[in-house]
Amino acid sequence: MANSNSKNYRLLVDPTDEIIPITRQCSLLGLSKSTYYYTPVGESEQNLTYMRLMDEQYHETPFYGVGQMVYHLRKLGYEVNPKRVRRLLRLMGLKSICPGPHTSKPGKGDDHQIFPYLLNNIVISYPGQVVGTDITYIPMKGGFLYLVAYIDWYSRYVISWELSNSLETTFCIEALNNMQQELIPTIVNTDQGSQFTCKRFVSEVLAKGSKLSMDGKGRAIDNVFTERFWRSLKYEEVYLREYRTGHEAWHGIDRYMKFYNERRPNSVLQGKFPVQVFQGELRAPAIVRTAKV
Repeated sequence: MANSNSKNYRLLVDPTDEIIPITRQCSLLGLSKSTYYYTPVGESEQNLTYMRLMDEQYHETPFYGVGQMVYHLRKLGYEVNPKRVRRLLRLMGLKSICPGPHTSKPGKGDDHQIFPYLLNNIVISYPGQVVGTDITYIPMKGGFLYLVAYIDWYSRYVISWELSNSLETTFCIEALNNMQQELIPTIVNTDQGSQFTCKRFVSEVLAKGSKLSMDGKGRAIDNVFTERFWRSLKYEEVYLREYRTGHEAWHGIDRYMKFYNERRPNSVLQGKFPVQVFQGELRAPAIVRTAKV
């Protein structure tokens, strides 16, 4: 579908239709959901520049907090103050690997629940034993999107992913449901962000029989496999592009996900592709899609 037609196709989607969900309507029109939902995020061009630079630096030095990011931007010639940097880091969803001001904050009240971290000293020995999920910031020309992905830690296979123009829980659950159609993991590991501690997300995970594990507060390194994948995605795809629309972002990321899963040799897997390890072992009769303890 040509980008020039995206707006016209968006007009054909009826969000009030109770029979055909938006996802199905978009599919029938050949329209990616990110194109339908995408609207430019209201940040100045200057702030978007700061965010892009901080995102790149974060993947080099994930231990940088607000103070270090301020120094980093000032060394590049930008006069910024800690208040602005803190707000932008929070908006981007970036969190330092060490305790301190961070941006993935659990929700408050009875609608949110924290679970213990279950992966200390665990040996991951088969696909579906542990699936990790996280959210990252995707820079665009004149705005940005958020990406969530579910990654099998044994095979490094990206099972599912979704884009959104907000940090609401819905896109995380959509990707979760897509992942659950592929397999039911033994453990789902997340951070303590409000998207993952809310009652709706927790119930969706536990209802299928998976256990929930949550990283320590402000400890992105606990989700190290997902963090490594974000770095590969950013340097091998996102930073090389300048997506203008949600449509371009969706197709660019979709192209990279297929490349990463099916054609990119992984050194941890002795040069095999993630799909080879993931699908090859899941086809064993003893596993039958649902991972066993």
